[in-house]
Amino acid sequence: MTLAFATIAVYHHPFMRRRDDKSAIQRPRAVEINLKSFSFQEMHEATNGFRNRLGKGAFGTVYSGILTLEDEEAEVAVKVLENVMERGEKEFLTEVQVIALTHHKNLVRLLGFCNENKKHRVLVYELMKRGTLSDHLFGNARKPGWEQRAEIAMGIARGLVYLHEECETQIIHCDIKPQNVLLDDNYTAKIADFGLAKLLMKDQTRTSTMARGTMGYMAPEWLKNAPVTVKVDVYSFGVVLLEIAFCRRHMELNRVLSDCDGDEMGGEGVILTDWVVECVRAGRLHEIIAEDDSEAWNDYRRFERTVMVGLWCLCPNPKDRPSMKKVVAMLEGCGEVGLPVAFEAHMA
Repeated sequence: MTLAFATIAVYHHPFMRRRDDKSAIQRPRAVEINLKSFSFQEMHEATNGFRNRLGKGAFGTVYSGILTLEDEEAEVAVKVLENVMERGEKEFLTEVQVIALTHHKNLVRLLGFCNENKKHRVLVYELMKRGTLSDHLFGNARKPGWEQRAEIAMGIARGLVYLHEECETQIIHCDIKPQNVLLDDNYTAKIADFGLAKLLMKDQTRTSTMARGTMGYMAPEWLKNAPVTVKVDVYSFGVVLLEIAFCRRHMELNRVLSDCDGDEMGGEGVILTDWVVECVRAGRLHEIIAEDDSEAWNDYRRFERTVMVGLWCLCPNPKDRPSMKKVVAMLEGCGEVGLPVAFEAHMA
């Protein structure tokens, strides 16, 4: 199998502010690095004719494959992009390059790409054999223990800090959810699908809810067609954080749970956030921890702090939500973390 290396010249868009920029308007600046470029035929052969499907998401279908990288065969994840805007080659390669320039232990690494006549556009990533966080939290397999779940949550948070504040071009993910968090062999959390939002929409700072995001994880400002900021990711992380804490989906249909007075909560579905807030306000959070979650019971203070951090991330007003850097500090134990005033007023 032949392998080509593409030297991509990246031109930063005027509204993409580099970390050292003094002004939002800059002259286009080229950045060049080598990234592996594959033909579509190579993608076809690597995936055995696109037969080994791993899953399907908003951006396309993912297949497992085998490619020769650095003279060694490696298992990879091949994402065939769908519903991608008809961008020119330079614009597409610019977005690919933004992804390629990101390097963090909590982000899935881009290994290469395919770009043939705007028709066949494929991204090649490292393969995460343990699958998605969703598989482990909500699947039939044994759930990760609390200590492991807490480390996974911290990994996601640190990955978002990097995307928001530390990489060369700020990236707003816009679709943080357990299905977009992968786990490596050591159960290290790796955020997937970052940097792809701009392939679907013309402007990352203002878009409709139909273009991006998943119901249940979308911040309230999405519904108001308000400007999209990093705080939409903070909100989504808050939902995920509660799901990690309780190993429950953000909404569970046809499931009866007990509220903090012992009465049944049912109907069309139970919203995890409402359930947790009610129990926190009643001072009975400990009553909704799973009986067999011994690690959470033994580490109750950290568990309680994690839940409170999740609620801060879920504040309806984006200005009240902490930055992801602040979230990391809170999860690490810095400062007191109580119930946000927004929820006290809402539930009173």
